[in-house]
Amino acid sequence: MILVEKISKIEERQNYKLPARMAFCKVKGFKMKIQLVKILLTLATTLLVSASVAQSSWQVPRTETGVPNLQGVWTSASITTLERNPNLGEKLVVTAEEALEMERTADFNVLSAIDDAPSDPNRAAPTDGNADAGYNAFWIDPGKRLARIGEEYRTSFIVDPENGQIPYTESAGRAFFEYRQNSGFDGPEQRPLGERCMVGFGSSAGPPMLPVLYNNHYQIVQNENYVMILVEMNHDARIVRLDSEHLRDDFRPWLGDSIGYWEGDTLVVETVNFHSQQSFRFAIKHTLYLPQTAKVIERFTRTAEDEILYEFTIEDELAYSQPWTAQIPLRPAEGALYEYACHEGNYALPGILAGARREELEGIN
Repeated sequence: MILVEKISKIEERQNYKLPARMAFCKVKGFKMKIQLVKILLTLATTLLVSASVAQSSWQVPRTETGVPNLQGVWTSASITTLERNPNLGEKLVVTAEEALEMERTADFNVLSAIDDAPSDPNRAAPTDGNADAGYNAFWIDPGKRLARIGEEYRTSFIVDPENGQIPYTESAGRAFFEYRQNSGFDGPEQRPLGERCMVGFGSSAGPPMLPVLYNNHYQIVQNENYVMILVEMNHDARIVRLDSEHLRDDFRPWLGDSIGYWEGDTLVVETVNFHSQQSFRFAIKHTLYLPQTAKVIERFTRTAEDEILYEFTIEDELAYSQPWTAQIPLRPAEGALYEYACHEGNYALPGILAGARREELEGIN
């Protein structure tokens, strides 16, 4: 009986102390949480400061002559296009969340996801007669992300005008109409330059240099007197003469006549006198009319270890209602730049013309 009473008294004392102990544990746990939050905040602050210090301590790399070093292999691949989707109006910049959604639903990203899925080894041969299905996602490299400049995700390369559209005039519209009227299959001269392997598709080689479906690498080599830009697409090479004068107006080379100079830490390149056959530049990702009389002013600025800000302004009073400007970030490319083999000129062009003759023979319109 005495033992039972002792046990009962011990339990009473323990039950009496239990709320106090629980209260103490809650206070202690709360203090530990505060300490954890302090540690996390300190860590985050340290990381931010470290990143800020790393950014502020970064200096523009320079060549032996003291000018910014732009050399290396760079890529402009991006799902951002030259002109903005009209549905976005004047919305140049989107949030990170909006950028992710746009990347998720981008046509070529969707195509890549479909092509990456395992194929059915027992599927039948296609019967639709589609001869344009020679490329699957393995062969293209248009980019998977929106262009990011600083912390801004861009919906178009064009920043001026604010609507993100090329400000064509009625004169430019008539030029497009005449070009289409004179296009055809009578001979190689009526086919686009990309099919003929004269220069790359669209405005890949530039100026202005615009990303296309694949081969968006550029290798920059520079010395005291020249800057050479080797374009992966069709291995076009543009040589910029520094501190020089333009050639005679009757000299109109492929890619135009480019001269350059340094304006502080920015390389400024002015190009005029474009080749007469290079006025219409068509690619899957852009369409550009650039008359012989146009002037393109490019600006190359090394803004970070992993970025060159490439800007250009195009002016021509007849073709555009105002000068227009675009910005494209160039990022370090993964891997080397390989030689481009233009099989279209070796095989496809005779086939294109032969197909047209066959259609004429069979009376197919």
